Amino acid sequence: MRTFIKTQLWPAVAILLMFTVITGLAYPAAVTAAAQVVFPSQANGSMITVNGATVGSSLIGQAFDDPKYFSGRPSAAGASGYDPTSSGGTNLASTSKALIDAITARVDAERAANGKGTVPIELVTSSASGLDPDISPAAAEYQVARVAKARGLTEDAVRAVVARHTSGAVLWGILGPATVHVVELNLDLDGLLQ
Repeated sequence: MRTFIKTQLWPAVAILLMFTVITGLAYPAAVTAAAQVVFPSQANGSMITVNGATVGSSLIGQAFDDPKYFSGRPSAAGASGYDPTSSGGTNLASTSKALIDAITARVDAERAANGKGTVPIELVTSSASGLDPDISPAAAEYQVARVAKARGLTEDAVRAVVARHTSGAVLWGILGPATVHVVELNLDLDGLLQ
């Protein structure tokens, strides 16, 4: 028994402790330190700050109900949406009555708010994470008239702000769709972004 403890048990415990220190403490600390130096904004959650106060993250959408704001994708994350601790879609099948009823209600609400025909799909369906901060340029254009009227601006002035927050394809300008960042767009319309 003493031989077993000396030749097998203690080396196993020593290796366990060594790898716990390396993989549980040293490696995470090194990666965190490197991230703070190389990518400080991303390492800290890509936070959006206005006048020294954090108003959100560029990675997480927010709910905007006022007609003077552009609305983003609906969120199924958490009880009231956009809860990063409850990220996830609805997991409802495309034939689900609950999903069909929810989308129908959202389409009706969008048409009532914007007074137009075809509603862009991302304004009535949630993303897989439920946290998507972006919409397509078509979804932004669909809302331009409403936002311009609510703010007392011309549609061209609102379109110019939308253009400032429209990014092209993600990878090398060829892969992925163009997107409009809703949170930054609304902050810019409020004159809060520098």
